Amino acid sequence: MSQALTRGGRAFTAAALTTTAAVLLCAAGLVVAGGSGDARAAGGAVVLDEGELDFTPRQTDGGLRLQIDDRGAGSTVVREPSEVVLHVVPSALQYTPDPVATALGTTNMDSWQLGGWEAANIFAAEPGWKGTEAGGDTEVTLSGFEGPGIFGLATYTRETDSANGPAIAHLGSAEGVPRSFTLAGDTERLLPVWQFTAEGVYRLTFTVTAGGATDTETLAVVVGDDVDPSTVAPGDGTTPTPSASPTPTPTATTHVISEGHVDMAARKVGGELEFQLKEGSELDHTWHEPGRVVLHVRPAAKRKIPEGHDFLGTPGDAVWWLPLQQNAGIVWPGWNTGEFPRADLDGKVSFRLDSVQGPGNVAMFYSDSTGTPVVPLNSGDGLPDTHTLAGGTHAHFDWAFSAEGVYRTTFTVSAALADGTRVGDTETLAWVVGDDADPSTVTPGTGDEPTATPTTTPTSSASGTGSATPTATASASASESASASASAAASAPPGAAASGAAVSVDRASGSLASTGAQVSAVAGIAVAALVMGGAAVFLVRRRRTTDREEATL
Repeated sequence: MSQALTRGGRAFTAAALTTTAAVLLCAAGLVVAGGSGDARAAGGAVVLDEGELDFTPRQTDGGLRLQIDDRGAGSTVVREPSEVVLHVVPSALQYTPDPVATALGTTNMDSWQLGGWEAANIFAAEPGWKGTEAGGDTEVTLSGFEGPGIFGLATYTRETDSANGPAIAHLGSAEGVPRSFTLAGDTERLLPVWQFTAEGVYRLTFTVTAGGATDTETLAVVVGDDVDPSTVAPGDGTTPTPSASPTPTPTATTHVISEGHVDMAARKVGGELEFQLKEGSELDHTWHEPGRVVLHVRPAAKRKIPEGHDFLGTPGDAVWWLPLQQNAGIVWPGWNTGEFPRADLDGKVSFRLDSVQGPGNVAMFYSDSTGTPVVPLNSGDGLPDTHTLAGGTHAHFDWAFSAEGVYRTTFTVSAALADGTRVGDTETLAWVVGDDADPSTVTPGTGDEPTATPTTTPTSSASGTGSATPTATASASASESASASASAAASAPPGAAASGAAVSVDRASGSLASTGAQVSAVAGIAVAALVMGGAAVFLVRRRRTTDREEATL
């Protein structure tokens, strides 16, 4: 079998053109994808990973058939479940409301969901159920199940959550959960949450019954990125699976960091300051030279730009977002000046972004107490940009990259010691955003990739909020970053119910330093929830403990 088509990839272009031509030739404007149509590419299955899909029991040719109405490419293409692979993309990993976990017999830990809380913020498939083509009510049964975790369908909306209502379980694989539900004949589109508790390959067998007729179809689902969906056979898996291409072996001198905690740190070495990466926790960590590391921003970080973040681009467009709080499966970059207690410094440690080389813009930001973004670093409005941290500080901010590809960010980290001695270091850090490039094949440190964002000279002083235009405000001596006090943007930025909650740890005294809002991280989160109104229930039900440390600046 040749490699499957993927809507998000270049290989889908040919299928999209074929679909367009078929639509023009079809008087009804509805294309039925058959074995020789655009659902196949030399025997390969179509991978459905984005856009609207409806699972539709349909009376056709004198019988009942369960089909998929795929509207992801603009027009409606009718596909057979046995000829597609549904991909639940890595960015679908999100928090699970307690009522959903209770209804489906699963867990309130993070799980992979289509139609979940983050549906409006991510690029993912949007599967629903349509009942109007069956000639009456349809009984939908999960008649077979294979998979590494638990699967379930449930209806639970923000309105339900605000009313403190329960989730409605439709069907699921867990013991005690219904195995069938009735799809009413007048249902235009039922949009349940599709929940999967583990990565891997699932095979869901659905039996639909209406008007005395029955059809059974098996749908292959790939959850996460542990398995390449293009290598998975559709349907029940009886179709031969192509062999995967070998994975390149990283070079001995390159260390790829794709997930977990890593700080960009000012490290004290022989009385001097060196810019190094601190991977791990405070008690268990490893130091790395930036010139030997590649940071990988996985596809799971892809989100839609929310309203109020125009400095990142047009709302709704794609951005690769590393949130302030830790999210499973992606890298969590922070800042650290713990090696330099405040008593050892005359002032603060300066982190200056000198240049960005890459296919798009890079921004680092947080939200103030009103939910307004504050943008200390933004290559989109001119460089250099600077932010500062007090000694003994550990801080996290939001990061965003506007395009996939290889980036190289050059930072100068400097400080004045208590005796007046100036110390500093300049290093270039390589990032790979998305999956257009294999991070194991990218040379760390400096490189010669082209950049779509040349560094420009700003025309006015920094204002703290970014802009998408190169002539917007920025400064080489940008004002010290304001205290990242508790906040929550009304648009609920990706991966975070609240941004900007801060704690600064003075390692010289071991105490918590005062923040600009005079609140601790926990209190900051509570204030953020109140600002968001209905999101307060969201935070209580999640019961997630996050590390939202930021600096007192």
